[in-house]
Amino acid sequence: MKPEKLAFFRFMLTQKINELLNEAEKTVSEMTNEKVNFPDPTDRASLESDRNFELRIRDRERKLIAKMQEAIKRIDDGTFGICESCGGPISEKRLMARPVTTLCIDCKTKQEKLEKLKGE
Repeated sequence: MKPEKLAFFRFMLTQKINELLNEAEKTVSEMTNEKVNFPDPTDRASLESDRNFELRIRDRERKLIAKMQEAIKRIDDGTFGICESCGGPISEKRLMARPVTTLCIDCKTKQEKLEKLKGE
């Protein structure tokens, strides 16, 4: 892959990581600064449900950040855009849609078919 494309993907991944970290900071700040006392148990339950949902989203984003950091490491070591399974190139179109991917579309399709057969 050309150096300017690699630089583009690095910039895109870094920017997305920073956005997610800023959102996580906002969530922590809001939850720690929020001093809410609901006398109604239903309102309290609703708040707890909303917080729980927010925390699940942040946990998924945390995992995505780790994958993005791994993708940046692959850019650094020269393996970004190379399929882990077959060693072939991963299309730029696929990398644009999912820059953290480690499999080309053919290998990913095979993997999903195997998972479906196994019932995973």
